[in-house]
Amino acid sequence: MATDSAQFIGVDLGGTAIKLGRFDQQGHLLAETELPTPQPSVPGAVTVALCEAIETVDPNHHAAFVGVGLPGPMDAEGRVARVCINLPGWLEVPLADWLEPRLNRHVTLANDGNCALVGEAWQGAAQDFQNVVLLTLGTGVGGGVMLGGQLFVGHNGAAAEPGLIGVDSEGPSCNSGNQGSLEQYASIGALQRLWAGDPEELSERAASGDREALEIWETYGRKLGVGISSLVYVFTPQLVLVGGGLAGGAIHFLPAVRQEVEKRVQAVSREGLQIRSCALGNGAGRLGAARLALQRLLSVGNAP
Repeated sequence: MATDSAQFIGVDLGGTAIKLGRFDQQGHLLAETELPTPQPSVPGAVTVALCEAIETVDPNHHAAFVGVGLPGPMDAEGRVARVCINLPGWLEVPLADWLEPRLNRHVTLANDGNCALVGEAWQGAAQDFQNVVLLTLGTGVGGGVMLGGQLFVGHNGAAAEPGLIGVDSEGPSCNSGNQGSLEQYASIGALQRLWAGDPEELSERAASGDREALEIWETYGRKLGVGISSLVYVFTPQLVLVGGGLAGGAIHFLPAVRQEVEKRVQAVSREGLQIRSCALGNGAGRLGAARLALQRLLSVGNAP
């Protein structure tokens, strides 16, 4: 069946869930689905799950292009997942080459934090901003950086990984090989070291005025603020956004983040800085992946 080059599929592959959406060229959501990430989330099992989910969201093959966001750096061509440190076995995985013949669609890969940032810049909280740092707070801590209105991807497409910067030389070991990375203080696992329960319940307790819950979120926010302070010094953004699964608690931890940044960063480096939550929630990643597919694949003249 013929595909429609004006429709795009965006995939947000996370450690616990895979979120998919089919969009038109204006970014309107036409269909969606979500499924648990296979456990263990090895490349073969994830590839099979992705193929099945994409057929579910687009059974009649209306979309010619697929963008997949993954938690790690891609090669510069968007074909190979170089490494996904929180997914087992993901080292130099040619996922685009695996998917294309199975799907009969063109595929491009991107870092999931970059996808979320592209989505927010297109239709969310980063509209009208040129210099933005975004952090995704979930199983790991990813993110993206936009400078002068363009994604900053660095040498060979491996930037940016803001969750892997060091904040404590004696801190817990990270799957990246670092020690005391921001991810070890701002991921879901890090929060669970402070409170052995569900983050949503912790937010509910904080909203009801529970002192222990409020103190835990404040502690979490201070640690996150330390990492964000370093990122502000490097990039001097206009806007810092937080998204991902833990962003539901942002109302409780962002005040501590802002206080920490104000304490640690000199005024000239944070002049006019805003720190706030993503506007699109967990939908930013799949929207941004679809947008990147539109930009990359149409720009090189690919056609079904």
